Amino acid sequence: MTTMPATPPLPFEQHQRPMGLRERKKLKTRIAIRKATYRLIAEQGYDATTIEQIAAAAEVSPSTVFRYFPTKEDIVLADEYDPVLEAALRARPADEPPLESLRVVLTGAVASILENEPEEMRQRTRLMLEVPALRARMTETMAETSSLLARPIADRAGREPDDLEVRVFTAAVMGALREALFHWGERGRQDDLVALVDRTLDVLKGGLRL
Repeated sequence: MTTMPATPPLPFEQHQRPMGLRERKKLKTRIAIRKATYRLIAEQGYDATTIEQIAAAAEVSPSTVFRYFPTKEDIVLADEYDPVLEAALRARPADEPPLESLRVVLTGAVASILENEPEEMRQRTRLMLEVPALRARMTETMAETSSLLARPIADRAGREPDDLEVRVFTAAVMGALREALFHWGERGRQDDLVALVDRTLDVLKGGLRL
């Protein structure tokens, strides 16, 4: 039976640096655009939803939408968690095995998203399974996250972020997270996603047991 880490999920607010008024306004705009997008997609589908409709629903101009999100796929997939993930990973004990540090950080991230944005998480996962363009873009964004997380892992190991072993390790962890999300989505999003991520990382730790 898979057990959850002894350390509870980190409250990510602790790892967010204070934002100035300008940054808060930008974040508010990003969130408004994203929420409008999810609402429109739920009502009329992904392909039928246009940038112009999103802009109108979010009460911004289409150029503003493109300034914050280069593509419609980015609106669905983008979030503000990557810098917080890196900060949370750097806050883990220096002598903790890297996989266990990532386990705590990633299960904490998933738990936080499910608590604060449950419907968006479910809709995003469903869309990733149904829309090929989103699935392709997700692969790219996860590679970007992998590169970001490689930095604190490399620092701890005394290696460079582009070190082959570091890249393989972080890419494998992100690949495991992706497969846990797909498994969850393919089965109706009814399972405990945090437990699935934990179980998936157990496979990386112990290998496939026959």
